[in-house]
Amino acid sequence: MRRNESCEFSQEIFWVVFRCYSRANLPVDAIRSFDKMVDFGITPCVVDVDQLLLALRKRKHMKEVQKFFDRVKDDFALSVKSYNIMVRGWGELGEVVEALKLFDEMLERGFSVDVLAYNSILESFCNAGKMDEAYKLFMKMRSVGPKPDAFTYSIFIHAYCVKDDIHLAFRVLDRMKRYKLVPYVLTYNCIIKKLCKSDKVEDAYQLIDEMINRGVTPDCWSYNTILAFHCDHNDVNLALRLISKMEKNGCLPDRHTYNMVLKMLIKVGRFDRVEKVWESMEDRKFYPSVSTYTVMIHGLCKKKGKLEEACKYFEMMMDEGIPPYGETCELLRNRLIGLGFAEQTWILADKMERSTSCLIQELTNIMRGNKAHVRLRCEEEYSDSDQSLA
Repeated sequence: MRRNESCEFSQEIFWVVFRCYSRANLPVDAIRSFDKMVDFGITPCVVDVDQLLLALRKRKHMKEVQKFFDRVKDDFALSVKSYNIMVRGWGELGEVVEALKLFDEMLERGFSVDVLAYNSILESFCNAGKMDEAYKLFMKMRSVGPKPDAFTYSIFIHAYCVKDDIHLAFRVLDRMKRYKLVPYVLTYNCIIKKLCKSDKVEDAYQLIDEMINRGVTPDCWSYNTILAFHCDHNDVNLALRLISKMEKNGCLPDRHTYNMVLKMLIKVGRFDRVEKVWESMEDRKFYPSVSTYTVMIHGLCKKKGKLEEACKYFEMMMDEGIPPYGETCELLRNRLIGLGFAEQTWILADKMERSTSCLIQELTNIMRGNKAHVRLRCEEEYSDSDQSLA
């Protein structure tokens, strides 16, 4: 790009490079790219430092990022944000000592420590299970500032849910109400999950109603957590009623919703409801992916007298151009042969071979029982890929 002068270099291009190297678990290369910014006519500033810190922190490369931070902290006018990124990074790993060092360094350098910094150190205490120390720091916030926000309280709620102390989680929730603070959806979801695990599903429903009353819109995760409880207990009517409640409250079901319900309905043999749920998907603008088809095919294959329907859904996948999993092809083939319908495997294989999808065509050999050829081909492709990466 530099040689061809095809575009003007900007900071944002390097931020992308930071993230790419971090995601590839190459933190040293990410730092090297920061050092090379000057070679491309860009003088790094504190914003670039923060972008690199953030990219590395998200991938938990804290040892490397700490070395970089120590190297540049006297060369750039670092901000509270810079320190917050570092404190939170160590806090997420439960490394309280490292987080406290940076927190104290902020105070020594005369930074005005904001609520984000306090939240970061509180999170590090809670992640390490040091709830007493977290509470002492929280009381310090209450007395000298800054004022705790909704996230401050959510840190404690999450920590108490992890410790299976739902009583204390609700106490914190009540305190938030007292101070007119509205919890985040994720905070409510954390409590809902713990209630369902404790078989307190009625309390979970009450929490959904409370969310709506307080102007917080429950998301699919909120409903799916309760739905999972009903599906585990084979409560068909309650599960279907909950999906209707989702729609009524403006939350469209997602693939996890449908996968759970369809799996349960097939398991208990309610095939009449299976058809209704499947047909309702298109009305709700939901189009099944490979995972939903897999639930149908695998479930029907295991049910007596439902192999023909399993084949029907398999052919629907072919028509939609959706490649099935290899194990799905193998399961269907074994069931067909086991029940004396070997010729059907060749019919399906021929249809797969005529597909416009190359991935479906490649799975034809599994349906025909030629797995060795498929494995060889995969190994060759993997080898080619390795060579190209090298």
